[in-house]
Amino acid sequence: MPYIEPLAKLIAEFTKFEGVGEKTAARYAYSILKRSDAEVEDLIEALRDVKQKVRFCKVCGNYTDGDVCDICKTRDKSVICVVKEPKDVQAFEKVKSYKGVYHVLHGVISPIEHVGPDDINIRGLLDRLDGVKEVIIATNPDVEGEATALYIARLIKPLGIKVTRIARGLPEGSVIEYADEMTLSTALRTRVEL
Repeated sequence: MPYIEPLAKLIAEFTKFEGVGEKTAARYAYSILKRSDAEVEDLIEALRDVKQKVRFCKVCGNYTDGDVCDICKTRDKSVICVVKEPKDVQAFEKVKSYKGVYHVLHGVISPIEHVGPDDINIRGLLDRLDGVKEVIIATNPDVEGEATALYIARLIKPLGIKVTRIARGLPEGSVIEYADEMTLSTALRTRVEL
């Protein structure tokens, strides 16, 4: 049975969100119908606020509600962790052990997608290297992430700045027999002395 038009429209809007299929979108839509008018108004206000108040930090490219994010204002600027997207910053911040700053590329080099070095925020990274001792490259360990990491390393190493790559391999608590060949190969290659 097809959805009535207002419900179908709302479901269609929810399916535009990353990772939301039609079943999840329908659950969200039905949940909206169960909310009070005041709760729906709160949701509308939250959506409006996030679109009007959230912007990119002028220094690192992370999300902020000011000109410069709190991380850039307060943390050790001699170490920069380079990530693909703002949501990667949040993943590292959950660990609560990194004390440096970040740099968000807003993408990775991908010739297949016609994305080159000038299409992502590499220039911004190069502009902030004064006084930097180490650049940690934390792009995903896929073809595009590796290509981006190598490109950035080739630009920065000649400047005498230490360039490192986050370790890769088996996740904590995993079972070796279920790991794929690439993961095991990387785990062996990036092993550390005990």
